[in-house]
Amino acid sequence: MPEDRSPRHGAVILAAGHSHRLGIPKQLLEIDAETLVHRAVRFALETDPLDCIVVALADATDVERVLGDLPCRIVACADSARGMSISLQTGLQALDPACAAGLIVLVDQPAVTPRHLCALRDAWLDAPSQAAASGYAGTIGVPAMLPRTWFGHINPTDRDHGARDLLRARRAEVQVVAAARLAFDIDSPDDLAMLDSDESC
Repeated sequence: MPEDRSPRHGAVILAAGHSHRLGIPKQLLEIDAETLVHRAVRFALETDPLDCIVVALADATDVERVLGDLPCRIVACADSARGMSISLQTGLQALDPACAAGLIVLVDQPAVTPRHLCALRDAWLDAPSQAAASGYAGTIGVPAMLPRTWFGHINPTDRDHGARDLLRARRAEVQVVAAARLAFDIDSPDDLAMLDSDESC
């Protein structure tokens, strides 16, 4: 049987947000008795990544506790207060060098599914030199697959934009996988109230 030489990807789950507007750590909020960070990692693992990195706050004790049953590596980001781009750089740099791309996953998009993440992986596998990103609310963003050649182009001065500006700037090199429901994320007490009432589903 011929050896499968398809490129492999790694997963980067961003869980180092300070949740200033929400007032409580969103990564530890629960859906069906499962924390958002555990849920995001579990879904990302269903894409069969070569490596799985969780970027956490400098004190990652709580995140380590809830992820103890999942095969992932937790990397603390001491500069996470500087914005999402710093956390993203930290996670991408920590990936196994054999990973040809990084699957970027946030913890605050409750509508994300393993099927969508696998669709992003498959879109990237069809064109490994390009990115694959989610399409919603008239734009493109994360979750997204970034090829390794893009890793060095994340701009740390973008602060809370992460990969979004890079994806938009290189739109011609991005395959879009539509996911309208991902427009909803948890960013404020009002968003949390919607999640609790299941209005987002």
